[in-house]
Amino acid sequence: MRPIFVALLLTLALMSHAPVWASEELPPLKIQQLTDSVYLHISHKIVDGFGLVDSNGLVVLMGSEAYIVDTPWSTQDTETLLQWINAQGFTLKGVVSTHFHEDRTAGIEYLNANAIPTYASARTNKILQRQGRSLAANTFNKDKFSLVKAHIEVFYPGAGHAQDNVVVWLPEQKLLFGGCLIRANAATSLGNTSDAVLSAWSASVEELQSRYADAKLVVPGHGDVGDVSLLEHTRVLATVGRAVNK
Repeated sequence: MRPIFVALLLTLALMSHAPVWASEELPPLKIQQLTDSVYLHISHKIVDGFGLVDSNGLVVLMGSEAYIVDTPWSTQDTETLLQWINAQGFTLKGVVSTHFHEDRTAGIEYLNANAIPTYASARTNKILQRQGRSLAANTFNKDKFSLVKAHIEVFYPGAGHAQDNVVVWLPEQKLLFGGCLIRANAATSLGNTSDAVLSAWSASVEELQSRYADAKLVVPGHGDVGDVSLLEHTRVLATVGRAVNK
């Protein structure tokens, strides 16, 4: 077989296995209602080694006010989300990011420029500063922080997916936003572990199991929303991951 013909076959084979999204636009921002006062926002990005990945965040409504848990994965989607909130007649009063990765913080610069209060832990802001990225305008140092007292509670259970990962608890809805510390039921691995603390991950999830055993809805950072069983699913994955990487 001639070399040129072989090269052509290889090129066609590679093209046939290329990711569908490599040459197309990303899916638009999705907004789905979870409860009477909580919405799920879903943004996307093509990630090396993982392909097209979805990312979850929340919009929590309280009267005429709205709060965001984790920005979408781009400035454009963050702007779209803010436009949606305004179109519903709500005023965005605050945004909290659950760790430093871009799927949680990509919109901070845009929000700061528009005088929207942004919040992150001191751990998160320290990492963002080290990386030369935009910082949240407001920080909290303790493991427990109330974005809105008795309504939106932030808790640091320990390291896992990242050194700084926190979760958000909505007591009225019994909804736990686990962020990337918690894996969806369909996940068969821990996903991106480039900044993970594998030695601590399972213990951090156990802390959540003890603290939020009555959770009715659990939202992972990526994938489908589930119930409290996602905590045990993640704990098992983390235990296996720690053993494999010893």
